[in-house]
Amino acid sequence: MKSIMEDRNIIIVENLVAGYGDNIILTGVSFEIRRGEIFIILGGSGCGKSTLLKYMIGLYRTTQGRVMIDGADIMSVDDKKLKSIRLGFGVLFQSGALIGSMTLGENVALPLSRRRDIPDGLQDLIVRMKLGMVDLAGYENHYPAELSGGMKKRAGLARAMVLDPTILFFDEPTAGLDPVTSTEIYGLIRRINADLGTTMIIVTHDLDLIMSIGDRAIMLDKAAQGIIADGTPRMLKENRDNPRVFSFFNREEQGDRHYGA
Repeated sequence: MKSIMEDRNIIIVENLVAGYGDNIILTGVSFEIRRGEIFIILGGSGCGKSTLLKYMIGLYRTTQGRVMIDGADIMSVDDKKLKSIRLGFGVLFQSGALIGSMTLGENVALPLSRRRDIPDGLQDLIVRMKLGMVDLAGYENHYPAELSGGMKKRAGLARAMVLDPTILFFDEPTAGLDPVTSTEIYGLIRRINADLGTTMIIVTHDLDLIMSIGDRAIMLDKAAQGIIADGTPRMLKENRDNPRVFSFFNREEQGDRHYGA
């Protein structure tokens, strides 16, 4: 039986040590993510944001620490159980990761192809519905090369959502986009979160995104190899106790627009 804390927190990370071989990037990382919130993982370049994301979705495993997803430790389950848990995930990679030789509809349908219980006609309907949710209705037969950067991001989001995941992971969802398109992505993420109640974990250093849609955040630091601040974005912006945190959140006022790029 789940405890009240486990029921409220869909993800619990405890004392995680993460890295590549002997290269330790993060150590002793602990935090919780509540159901239905937009949770931000932020920090400067090389601090371990994307590394942490890879451990949270089970691409890498460690014997030091735990990552609990809805009560199951994905660091210790077998491959069959991990595959089952991942069916509840959707991941939007930084590049969108669309296959150029496939149409948008074929790209979005890829996760559905693994489900033998969904007939082709229903798959087509689901694809059209998901593309409509990201404002790409009617683009099923377009190829990625025919789309703008923002449209590719939205197409990648449609594919991440196609299996109705309870958790969506985003790796730099606004990277390479102009300010207007980035704002559209902010609104889309917030709308999906509000309409579906999907838990969202976003790796980013986009300050406007953090302040616009983040419910809570942790800030990682390369030198500390872990978390140096956590709380709401507003709390972190007003944090004067740690110069690195204050510099990140107030860099525009200070004229430093390149921190964390």
